[in-house]
Amino acid sequence: MFIMSNSKYFESYDLPFIREKLLELDEDKAGVMSMIQFKDPTTILIVSILAGSLGLDRFMIGDTGVGIGKLITCGGFGIWSIVDWFLIQAATREKNKQKMFMMLGGIQV
Repeated sequence: MFIMSNSKYFESYDLPFIREKLLELDEDKAGVMSMIQFKDPTTILIVSILAGSLGLDRFMIGDTGVGIGKLITCGGFGIWSIVDWFLIQAATREKNKQKMFMMLGGIQV
């Protein structure tokens, strides 16, 4: 059920691994899974298109260092911002996967 309702937050090639790890969970940690708030990759893409040169997209997903770099350089003089339009969704999904595994007790990704 978790995978059906949250598959858009993860890369498709990660879903079998996530399913395997979810099947190994005990009931206590299964309840934690429903409380995790994931970042929506589509929302982050829209923020990246509108305010990517300010680094807001990277701040939202937790890449503070990259966000500061984009803010100081005005999105790498525009080039970094355009590149991020293609990369930000995958970065968001990766951060969601890391967040999920950290909440499950530090499972290595």
